Amino acid sequence: MRIEYTETALDDLRAIPKRFAAQIVRKISRLESGLQGDFKQLQNADVAYRLRSGDYRILFDVESDKVVVQKIKHRKKAYD
Repeated sequence: MRIEYTETALDDLRAIPKRFAAQIVRKISRLESGLQGDFKQLQNADVAYRLRSGDYRILFDVESDKVVVQKIKHRKKAYD
């Protein structure tokens, strides 16, 4: 699967401290080989899936052969 980031997700990533951002990018890159890891399908949300990385949540959709990362937020603000 290909990984794409929305502009919002890229802005979110830039705002995260570098050591956490590197961990998040590694976690997202694992999605290239398929949906694996600590992810969950969300109900009644704007996005389809959530992947956890420490205290951060990666919110993404899956469209045929690509993963579209929509938002990357601290867990306290991820679902606002």
